[in-house]
Amino acid sequence: MKIIKAKDYEDMSRKAANIISAQVIIKPNAVLGLATGSTPIGVYEQLIKWYQKGDLDFAEVCTINLDEYRGLKHSDNQSYWYFMQEHFWRHININPENVHVPDGSNLDPVKACKEYDEIIKHSGGIDLQLLGIGDDGHIGFNEPGEAFELETHCVDLTYTTIKANARFFAREEDVPKQAYTMGIKSIMQAKKILMVANGAGKADIVRRAFYGPVTPEVPASILQMHPDFTLVLDEAAAAAL
Repeated sequence: MKIIKAKDYEDMSRKAANIISAQVIIKPNAVLGLATGSTPIGVYEQLIKWYQKGDLDFAEVCTINLDEYRGLKHSDNQSYWYFMQEHFWRHININPENVHVPDGSNLDPVKACKEYDEIIKHSGGIDLQLLGIGDDGHIGFNEPGEAFELETHCVDLTYTTIKANARFFAREEDVPKQAYTMGIKSIMQAKKILMVANGAGKADIVRRAFYGPVTPEVPASILQMHPDFTLVLDEAAAAAL
């Protein structure tokens, strides 16, 4: 495990984007596992700037996102597909056929999850997986207490997660109650894993995840076991280390 401390959110975003850009430069057809949420937005903004300067080329890159709300179509402005389109894909030269998000419009969880596992398999595996961390230590939508050996599956979102995501919806009751997510097993099979964390609100869970025991009660703690895991965090998130 490698820990990189940054001064602030902007510095954290730039340092994390450096790691991703290096992966793309070394392997132009890299398979990138991507995450949504507010924390990675700065990373995507930095990558877009370097693309616009001509320093990066995403023409051959394939992206595979962590998760999607069950019941939302790609066109829904609260879907994670829509989020990625607005914050990243439409600003770069990525091939639309090379972007992948679980199909939230498929209400058959067994079929939807099996199809996504096949996409990951046929991609050749994820070269670099970008992650954030939830206040309770969840990664993707893998909530506390879930088994580490799961691949893509349907989850019932906890109230804590629903409440945290309510800021993106008009009302809390509008937040979907289920989601399709890559499982811990899928995430751990990535060749490299990069996590970003910022803000004082993440300080305690970062300490528990990476300086405490490996336990399903803190899903992110399993990342201690990954052979190539890098955590990039700002001063506030590192305060309890």
